[in-house]
Amino acid sequence: MNLIESYKTELELLKSFIEQEEKEKMTEKVASELAKAFSNGNKVLICGNGGSNSDALHFAEEFTGKFRKERRALPALAISESSHITCVGNDYGFDYIFSKGVEAFGKEGDVFIGLSTSGNSPNVIKAVEMAKSLGMKTVGLLGKDGGKLKGFCDFEFVIPGETSDRIQEIHMMILHIIIEGVERIMFPENY
Repeated sequence: MNLIESYKTELELLKSFIEQEEKEKMTEKVASELAKAFSNGNKVLICGNGGSNSDALHFAEEFTGKFRKERRALPALAISESSHITCVGNDYGFDYIFSKGVEAFGKEGDVFIGLSTSGNSPNVIKAVEMAKSLGMKTVGLLGKDGGKLKGFCDFEFVIPGETSDRIQEIHMMILHIIIEGVERIMFPENY
C-alpha cells in the first residue's frame, strides 16, 4: 500500500462515520450530557493509552483553556499524571492506573470517556467499570470491532479501522465535534 492508498483508507473511514446519522445524533447526545454535567457543577474524566493518552490530554485542555473563543473554564481532567500512574502501577498493577483515578476524582453526575483503539485495554475496561459503579455516564471511543468494551458504555463510537493511527485521527475529530457541541449549548453567544 502506498501513502496515497493509506490516506484513501482514512477518507473511507471518515466518510463512513459522517454518513451514519446515528453517529451524528450520538455526538449531539454526548455534547448535551457534558453540557448538563458542567451546568450542574460536575466534570468529565478521560483516559487512554499511548497516543490516546495524548488525545485525552488534548481534549481536557480544550475545556480547561479554550476551544475557539473566550469563555469560562470547564472542569475536565485527563487521568495521566505520571506520579499517579507510576504509584498505582507499582502498587496495584498497570490495569488499575485509570480506575483508581476514576475512584479518586469521579462521582455521580460526572461523565467518563475511555479511549481504546482495540476496545480491549484492561485498564480502560476497569475504569469504565469503576465509573459505572459510581453512577457516572460513560462514553467509549473504540476501534476495530469495539472489542470487549463494545456494548458496555452508555455511548459508543466504534471506528472500524485496522490501525491505531487512523482510528485515533477519527477519535480526535469526534472529540473536537463534542467540544464544539458543548460550547454551542453552553455559550451560544460565541457562535
